This record gives sequence, C-alpha cells and structure tokens, in this order.
Amino acid sequence: MTKQPSAPTPLAHFIGGQRAGGASERAQDVFNPATGAVTGRVALAGRADVDAAVAAARAAFPAWADTPPIRRARVMFKFLELLNKHRDELAQLITAEHGKVFTDAQGEVTRGIDIVEFACGIPQLLKGDYTDQVSTGIDNWTLRQPLGVVAGITPFNFPVMVPMWMFPVAIAAGNTFILKPSPIDPSPSLRIAELLKEAGLPDGVFNVVQGDKEAVDALLEHPDVKAISFVGSTPIANYIYETGAHHGKRVQALGGAKNHMVVMPDADLEQAVDALIGAGYGSAGERCMAISVAVLVGDVADKLVPMLAERARTLKVRNGTNLEAEMGPIVTRAAHERITGYIAQGEKEGAKLVFDGRQFDTAQVGDGCDNGFWMGGTLFDHVTPEMRIYKEEIFGPVLSCVRVPDLKEAVDLINAHEFGNGVACFTRDGNVAREFSRRIEVGMVGINVPIPVPMAWHGFGGWKRSLFGDMNAYGEEGVRFYTRQKSIMQRWPESTPMGAEFVMPTAK
Repeated sequence: MTKQPSAPTPLAHFIGGQRAGGASERAQDVFNPATGAVTGRVALAGRADVDAAVAAARAAFPAWADTPPIRRARVMFKFLELLNKHRDELAQLITAEHGKVFTDAQGEVTRGIDIVEFACGIPQLLKGDYTDQVSTGIDNWTLRQPLGVVAGITPFNFPVMVPMWMFPVAIAAGNTFILKPSPIDPSPSLRIAELLKEAGLPDGVFNVVQGDKEAVDALLEHPDVKAISFVGSTPIANYIYETGAHHGKRVQALGGAKNHMVVMPDADLEQAVDALIGAGYGSAGERCMAISVAVLVGDVADKLVPMLAERARTLKVRNGTNLEAEMGPIVTRAAHERITGYIAQGEKEGAKLVFDGRQFDTAQVGDGCDNGFWMGGTLFDHVTPEMRIYKEEIFGPVLSCVRVPDLKEAVDLINAHEFGNGVACFTRDGNVAREFSRRIEVGMVGINVPIPVPMAWHGFGGWKRSLFGDMNAYGEEGVRFYTRQKSIMQRWPESTPMGAEFVMPTAK
C-alpha cells in the first residue's frame, strides 16, 4: 500500500494567550526548501485579525506596565531557561522552513538568547536620574515609561533571532507586543509564543499575527500601535518608515545592505579566504550582514581569487539536517530565480564568471531533495561599480570581487555606495585598521572579523539607506526606543514662595 503524503500543517495566529485561526480565509503554502515539498499552510491575517491582536495587547498593557520591573525580569529569566532547554527544537524548525544548515540555525537561536539575557537586566536599564535641590526646595528626576502596544515586522532569514532583537526588550520594559513574522517560515514564532506563556507571561502581552502586506498596513495604520520595528529590504523599510511616521508612530526600520570586505596585501590570505567563504556563502548569502563584495587591494587579487575559486568549488552544499553541510538551499523558488537572473546579468555586463553556482549537481545534496531550491556558490571577478551585481542587494550566494590599487580607493568605493550596513577589513597593520575604522561611512565595522554583528548590549544598526529612524535595534538604544522619558520636578508647600511668578523659572 502506497503511503499517502501527510496533509500540510495548519499554521495561524497566537492572540490573547492561545492559537487562533483568524477571520481571514486567505492562506499560503509553507515549503521545505530542501525538498520543495509543501509542509504547512499559513493563514494570512486580515484587518479583523490585526484588530483582535491589538485589542488583546491593549487590554493586557495596564497591568503589565504596572508590574514591577523585577517581576517582569523574572518572567524573562524563566523564558531564558526554556529557550536553552528547547534550543535545538527551535533550530530544527528554522532548518525545516528556511533551509539553513542546522548548526547555523543553532547559532541563530544562541544570538537571540543573548538578547533575552540582556533584557533580564531591565531593572538596572530602566533606572533614571535624580538631582536633589535643582533650585531652592525643588528636586528633579527622570524616569522611563513604556509606550503601550508595539509591533515587530520581521524577515524570513532569521525567524528566531530578529524577533528577539525586538520583543524581549520591549516586553521587559513594560510594553505589550505584536509580532508579524514572515509567512515563509512562520512556525518558530508560534513556538516562541508558547514558551513565553509557559514562562508565565500574562495572556495578551505577546501576540503573533501571520500575514503579508495587508497585515503590515493594518499595523501601520492602527491608532493603538505606538511603535513599529522592522527588518527587511530598503524599499519596504522606506515605506514602513514613511507610513508609520505619517500615522504618528515611532519607527525603526532596518533596510538592505551591500557589505564589503577589504583585503589588504599584508593580510593573512588563508584567514581572508576562510572569512569570505563563510561570510559570503553561509546561510546561502541570505543575511543582511553577508559579505557580497570582496575589495581586493593591490596585487592581492591574483593570489586570492584562485584560492576562493577552489573553496567555492568544494563547498559542501547539503540538506541542512546533514551536520557536514556548509550551505543549504535557497529559501524559495522565486528567490532562486531572482538570484540566477542576477548571475546572468553579471555575465552580460562583462564581469568574469570564475565559478558558476547555477551548474550545481543536486545529486550530492541527499535523498528526497531532487525538487529542492538548490544552487552552489557563485564567484565573479573584475566587477565594477557600474554593474547591477555590484550596486544591488542580491541576497544569495554570489560573491563579487572588485580590484582597487590602494586603501584610499577602497574607502572611497565603499563610502560611495547607497548602503552602509556592515563592512570588514583584513590587515595586519594597526594604522590601516584605525584609519579604515575612522574613515568608513558604515554603521558596523569588523577588523579581521567578517560579520561584525554587535553583541546584545551594544545594539545593531547601519548607516545611510540601511537604517530609517534614529535608534539602533536592541542594546541600550533598544531600551530607549521602547520607552519614553518623563521628567518630574517637585516642590512641597512649605518651600513654595507666596505670589505669582511671571518669568521663566531659574535655579535660585
């Protein structure tokens, strides 16, 4: 008897402390990128579903905001314990729906956990300032209070880590939260919601609405949503920022990137190759901090490009469940077609195609993966700034090599780009490293570190068209984003002078 394929798992929302099917009848398929098989069917929220989530969050806000910060921190500590217990389970969900290799998914969960650990310190992070006797008989102090209902709109490439850039800090600070994850990999968000409930988070403090642009617009326009956090492409980040600001919201919108890595002639070339291979092809290049351009200074290109080609040729592209895998599949068929289109465009524009990932042999990836969204790593040399493969974010395993004569031209090249998310420089010269760090117009800089994602207490954010808004994600700026300062001046009747005062108060 032939075994019938199992029905796709229905995936919907989490509102008011429980899974909810929602009012909308719209839905879309969820795929396993390694096999191409449909594994789930995710609901796409309409405005009524968003309204329900906002209502639940609004109802939960007063009591949660009044909960002492130390008690909110205790919930986060319990959540932290559960995350560590279920770390591999979350990583498996990521691999099953995104496709990244399991070890990379484990790393993603770990970096998310770092933010939760930071948020556990919220009693200290919310402390204000106090000045005794700012004027005769008057004291002045400041405190930070939560905004209310806030929302996060997150991308497919980090379905655990990027939401954790947002909601742990927001919730610990006393807000209630609505997460709108990508419909491409929705399962981790629902498991996170269940773990938060198990940790003792009151119903309605954390909610999940699955969906697409209709849900996004409903959040942007809803008068009870006070702030929006977003990570995604630059055109959408710009739209989120403008629309959210138009509706009176506080907005932080992290956009696209074209991250460069400069390799100086004095660099350790073996280390530089390792860095470029991992940062360029890891997670199939589907990272906003992926290195997609190698800027090769002086004569280093003639030595480095053959080394890169050999490593690209031997890259272990496998099903993400294979622990030997270095790179998994592309996340969707549409993304695969977009990336192959960029490779063809690069050839057309005259870049030298050193290694072509389109020629990848799927026989090596594993049983049952013939219909997966597979490609190998692609390497271009002699790329110039006028080419589309240089200017635009490909978001795939395509590494472009640009040759420049010296450090100054490398810096000028990078500073001229519209994006300013991340950058790296590999060198053994301390003065080069110092000057590069000071002169480069990019928000996150690595010296002999290819992917300089800041740790939880420093905060993440690029420059130029990689960030719309004034505050970085997580860290102390994240606390400031999800709270507003209140200044209080106090004087008691015994020290109040008689008579009206008609001039600006001054220190007396």
